Amino acid sequence: MDLQLRGKKAFISGSSQGIGYAIAKALAKEGVDVAINGRDAVKLSAAVESLREKVPGASVAGLVADFADPDQVAQLCAELADVDMLINNVGLFELKSFDLISDEDWWSYFEVNVLSGVRLARHVIPTLLERGWGRVVFVSSESGVNIPAEMIHYGTSKAAMLAVGNGLAKLTRGTGVTVNSVIGGPTYSDGVAQTVGELAHQSAASVADMKKAIIATNQTSLLERFIEPSEIANMVAFLASPVASATNGSAVRVDGGVLTHMF
Repeated sequence: MDLQLRGKKAFISGSSQGIGYAIAKALAKEGVDVAINGRDAVKLSAAVESLREKVPGASVAGLVADFADPDQVAQLCAELADVDMLINNVGLFELKSFDLISDEDWWSYFEVNVLSGVRLARHVIPTLLERGWGRVVFVSSESGVNIPAEMIHYGTSKAAMLAVGNGLAKLTRGTGVTVNSVIGGPTYSDGVAQTVGELAHQSAASVADMKKAIIATNQTSLLERFIEPSEIANMVAFLASPVASATNGSAVRVDGGVLTHMF
C-alpha cells in the first residue's frame, strides 16, 4: 500500500533509539523528511548517520533537546521547521516500588511523558489547523490502560498522555488534521532490553530465557513474545498517513492481545 507520504515532513521526539528510531526509519522509507531527537548529541549524530545508511537517499536531521528541561524544549520549538506530522514518542520508563517513588519522580515523569507532547502539540497544531491537514500521534502504552503495580508513575503518565490526545482530537473537528494514540504492548525497545539484561544478570539467567520468563507471566499475551519496535512503527506510519483519514481521536491497540477487554 502506498501511504502517500512522500515529501512530507515529520518530527519524532525521543527517536535516537528504540521505538522512536524505528518510527523514523519507517517514515523515511516512505519518503518522509524526518527530524529525530535525542538528549545526547553524540548518540543523536550516530542515529542520524545510521538512518541515512539504512535508508539511502533519506532526508534526516537531528535536534538535540532534553524534554526534562522546559528551556531546551522551548529552544527546540524555536528551531523546529514546519512539519506535517508530529510523533510524540519520548518517555521515561522504569520499575520502581510505589513507596520509593518520590514527588520528584512523579514530576519528572509528567514533565517528560506528558508535558513533552503538550508543549510540542501547542507549537505545531495551530499551523496544522491553518493548513487544513496534518497528523499528531502519541505513542502510549497498555500500561496506561492497565496500570502496573510496579510502575504506577509510568502507567499514570501514559494514561494522561491518552487523555491529552483524546482532548486535542476534538480541536480538529471538520478539518484534515487528526490526533490519535497508539497503545503499545510489551515491546523489546532499547530501554526494555536494558532492564531485561539487568534482571537476567541478577538471576544468573540468559537474556533469552529471561525474555521468555517475563512474557510467560503475562497470561493474556496472544503473541506470547515481545513486540518488535518495527511493529509499533508500522502502525504509527499508517496513522500518520493520508490513508488513515477517517481515524481520529482513537487509541489504537498494538498490544499483542495483552489487554483483555474488547474496546
